[in-house]
Amino acid sequence: MSNLAGGNRFFPNRGAPARIFLVFVVLLFAAERVTAEARASNILVKAGRLFDPRTGNVLSPAAVLIENGKIKEIGPPSQVQPHSPDNVKTIDLGTATLLPGLIDSHTHLFLDIIVPPELEQQHHFNGLFAPGMLLAIIESPSKRVLMGAQSAHEDLESGFTTVRNLGHSGIDGDTELRDGINGGRVPGPRILASGRKLITRGSYVQNLNPDLSEAILQQEFLLIDGADQARQAVRRNAFQNVDVIKVTADENLTVAELTAVIEEAHREHLKVAVHAVDKVSIQTAIDARADSVEHGNEVTDAQLKQMRDKGIFLDLTPTFNDGFYLKITEPSIVISPTSRADAASRNARRKQSYDQLVQRVLKSGVKFAAGSDMCWFYPGKSRGQASAATLVKLRDAGMPPLDVIRSITTNAAEMLGWQDRVGAVEPGKFADLVAVAGDPVADIGELERVRFVMKGGDVVRNDLTSH
Repeated sequence: MSNLAGGNRFFPNRGAPARIFLVFVVLLFAAERVTAEARASNILVKAGRLFDPRTGNVLSPAAVLIENGKIKEIGPPSQVQPHSPDNVKTIDLGTATLLPGLIDSHTHLFLDIIVPPELEQQHHFNGLFAPGMLLAIIESPSKRVLMGAQSAHEDLESGFTTVRNLGHSGIDGDTELRDGINGGRVPGPRILASGRKLITRGSYVQNLNPDLSEAILQQEFLLIDGADQARQAVRRNAFQNVDVIKVTADENLTVAELTAVIEEAHREHLKVAVHAVDKVSIQTAIDARADSVEHGNEVTDAQLKQMRDKGIFLDLTPTFNDGFYLKITEPSIVISPTSRADAASRNARRKQSYDQLVQRVLKSGVKFAAGSDMCWFYPGKSRGQASAATLVKLRDAGMPPLDVIRSITTNAAEMLGWQDRVGAVEPGKFADLVAVAGDPVADIGELERVRFVMKGGDVVRNDLTSH
């Protein structure tokens, strides 16, 4: 049965309350299993290889000594093992390659949008995205947070030990999920939560029922209409204890308004990520000195130079590159031959443009990271699998595998301001590790086949031999 007929992978229409309860029980059991089975004060992880994204060097063989969830020492087993306490728990991963836990710096855990049929899209402003977003807003927040919890769990299972959730989680969905994960109540990655997205009116939806529009918008967004309101929006998110501020820049957002957001956020010690796709919006983000530009598809070489000189990160999101639209629509809706041909033509143009963007970014010297921008139902894949499949597409756009790995480890950690905690296998950092069977530099597709995941010294997944 198609997902349009039977609901989505999280909550089919029939028996929804029972299934919601079942998801809750499964997540609680998973959290309990991680705590009970995987936690040990002292752990020695051995592997055939340890890859360092920062330098590109490989240590072979390798050992990582972990104490109370943090890395204490790395080196050859002959060097590290004698320093291990008598009660150390040893995990031998054989010939596998160890890497830092992966980071998805741009995701939307609380959305799982099923693309509507063609005619439905044509009937609405922002018809590809807005109908699914509106449905998520008006449904039960309890249902939505459970969906977010499952997406987070699936991300972790695929090796994403840190994610930055940039909007579309209701008023406090991502901050509460973050706290639940940190408290050990549900399993999931480390989350940097942004709370509600700051937008100008009309950015995502238009022509809503006037009796309902304000209530709907306030569940998902904080509106910017002048510098004073921009500052108030930041303060309202800060009240929810967010980790980052997300702003959508469009032609209606002024430099003065965005500057007010960034000044207030920095006063609260919060970074600001700015969604900016077109040249005008990107320039607004640059002039206001954003911490990162999200997407940046139409960025010019001159703007890349300005970003490099100001230390502004570009967060690449290759989501719709390389035929993504057809991959998420073909299994569930009928596509006319004309639309299929149009989609193929758009994809060819988009791929050529994105390949050129990646090459210009690499030549520019601008700091960059990458995020999946995953918010779509991807038939046949879990959320984590969909995110991994999206990020490795940077290799198809001409990015060397080492830079792809850096974009979701060391570079991403710096962009998030967490370079002292995550992004590398180094003493003092959290023991967030993943392992793959092969060499990810020779085959970046190995990142889609993560076999071992550890977060903070807790074994989340181990499909490799261990003893």
